[in-house]
Amino acid sequence: MSKKQATSQSTTKRTRRTFDDEYKIEAVKMVTDQGYKVAEAARSLGIQVNLLHRWKDKFSEQVDDTDNEELKHLRAENKRLRMERDILKKATVFFASEKN
Repeated sequence: MSKKQATSQSTTKRTRRTFDDEYKIEAVKMVTDQGYKVAEAARSLGIQVNLLHRWKDKFSEQVDDTDNEELKHLRAENKRLRMERDILKKATVFFASEKN
């Protein structure tokens, strides 16, 4: 290989891909929520394993916070629905006893 060829190959730059935070969080969810191994998720996404590990370290806390908020919301909704059900049960018993 001539010196000129070596120089031209080394000056070739690779384009760097960038990913937004939403993409990174979804990649982390593949590992934390969907049960993928880090290597499997990285391979399917076409990224390096160490990159996904860094994203996991950075965003796993954020993913947990989102899940906790959703859990709180669902628990509150569940409580409200149970109360509504109980009220309807009592009303049914009251009106059924009134007819007799």
